Amino acid sequence: MDNGRKDTAQLIREEKQLRRLEVVMDVVFALMIWRAFQLLPRPTKGDWTLEGMKAFMSVNALGYVLILVFLLIIIIYWIQNNVLFDNLDHTDGKHTALSILQIFSLLLFLYGIKLGMDVGAGVATRAIESITALLVGLTSAAAWRYAIKDRRLLAPEVTQQHAEKLRKRYYAEPVTAAITIPFAFVGPIIWELSWFLYPFMIKLFKRPHRDKTP
Repeated sequence: MDNGRKDTAQLIREEKQLRRLEVVMDVVFALMIWRAFQLLPRPTKGDWTLEGMKAFMSVNALGYVLILVFLLIIIIYWIQNNVLFDNLDHTDGKHTALSILQIFSLLLFLYGIKLGMDVGAGVATRAIESITALLVGLTSAAAWRYAIKDRRLLAPEVTQQHAEKLRKRYYAEPVTAAITIPFAFVGPIIWELSWFLYPFMIKLFKRPHRDKTP
């Protein structure tokens, strides 16, 4: 009976910890979106003419595209994180640690964006952004894989089949980030375009697995 009470108390603490962890991650994602808008290139007072705005947009077009890509990635990961957390019943120390690593990876991704804006986009900054985005996806995937193994953290109503389907579906994010790494050495335009392979990756990982056994 004592062990049963202890287990129940531990479960209640882990359920509360999951809710707190979810709030922390939501705050981090929200702050990163807010920070992204702060990084947008800003026209000066002298740019507010037709010719001035044309020149300003011509010079800063890649900067705006870069922030747009950054926002899309953050929003995608935020939606993914909410979906995964909605399927969990509680958390534990290892899952929390992996989630915190995901937060650090997000902050490193933001650092890469800020570095590119400050020193100018180049091979190094593009590679940093791709690698840190990959780390975000890998830490998220590792946390989910740990959570669903032996159903250790899953909500009772979530089937193992659904959990595995989510695991395969969310490979699209880190795989897309990995694909962009070599394009970082090619050029800024081709690198930014490579991020738009993401919808094709989703379709690829959504395809049902065909059992080849007769």
